[in-house]
Order: sequence, then structure tokens, then C-alpha cells
Amino acid sequence: MFNDTRAVITALGQQQYIASDEIATVLFLAEKLGKPVLSEGPAGVGKTELGKAWAKATNRRLIRLQ
Repeated sequence: MFNDTRAVITALGQQQYIASDEIATVLFLAEKLGKPVLSEGPAGVGKTELGKAWAKATNRRLIRLQ
């Protein structure tokens, strides 16, 4: 689906999410390898928003665990 990290950044940008190169690289590799992504960190850093944007960009259902 994505040919490079720039395509990931563009797809997330269309969902109003500004991704860093690091985030784009992780998502690109996870997509290529068919692996899930676990986001962890303190409250308020944007984990859920990243998940929502990635789900919309890839036309997938978001499964959120707490």
C-alpha cells in the first residue's frame, strides 16, 4: 500500500495528523512486515489520535485496548 515513509506521512497528513520521520518509519515497517503496532507512553501524547489516523489512512477498524 505504501511505497516509502513519505507516502505514510502524506496519508497521515490527509487525516490531519502530523507524523515525524520516526513514526512514519515504524508504521511503514509494520505495514510491510504485517505486524501490529503497540503505542505506549504517558497520557496526552497522542497515542489514540495516531491509532485513529492510521486506521482511517489504511481503511481499517481501530481496536483500542486499555
